[in-house]
Amino acid sequence: MPADRALRIVLAEDSVLLRDGLVGLLTRFGYEVVAAVGDADALLAAAAEHTPDVVVTDVRMPPGFQDEGLHAAVKLREGRPGLPVLVLSQYVQRAYAAELLDSGDGTGVGYLLKDRVGQVEEFVAALREVAAGGTVVDPEVVRQLLRRRRDPLARLTPREREVLALMAEGRSNGAIAKALVVSEAAVGKHIGSILTKLDLPPADDTHRRVLAVLAYLRA
Repeated sequence: MPADRALRIVLAEDSVLLRDGLVGLLTRFGYEVVAAVGDADALLAAAAEHTPDVVVTDVRMPPGFQDEGLHAAVKLREGRPGLPVLVLSQYVQRAYAAELLDSGDGTGVGYLLKDRVGQVEEFVAALREVAAGGTVVDPEVVRQLLRRRRDPLARLTPREREVLALMAEGRSNGAIAKALVVSEAAVGKHIGSILTKLDLPPADDTHRRVLAVLAYLRA
């Protein structure tokens, strides 16, 4: 019996079709899927109940379809640093991707774009690598993370940098508008552009402003 057969997996994917397909694929390659769930809360509960050898999770899941799965993966790694986790995503979610890759001691973690799932042997090889304690990162994820770490503010215009600097001082939209002698509507437009260029996913506006300021301070 191959060593893979002993590996127990908790799978989280909100698409029923893809979830069933992954269960069939993993089973065919000798893995035991002990739970297959469709949202982040169910993932956390299943991981607590089954203590799996590996977790495979999508990034965007109910209720917000933003980064719930990735956030749950980070939380699981905080509670159990050695837990191998393979994250699948349609897009690169950079807000938590770096945190996931830095979690634990940086081993036993993977981040793949869903296109890789269609390349079955490559996907299974990545899963085996992660389960064995290795680190597997999609080349596109690496490219975007490196670009972010070089200078997260490089894409901002001079005016947007001014707005962000005033945000970092804790000024309101009205105060920023007064300082720059522009309308509040213009300030709001600049802030929206800043959040988009910093790849901050739609979420609570206050939370996004804090993340933008943190990016400014780090840079």
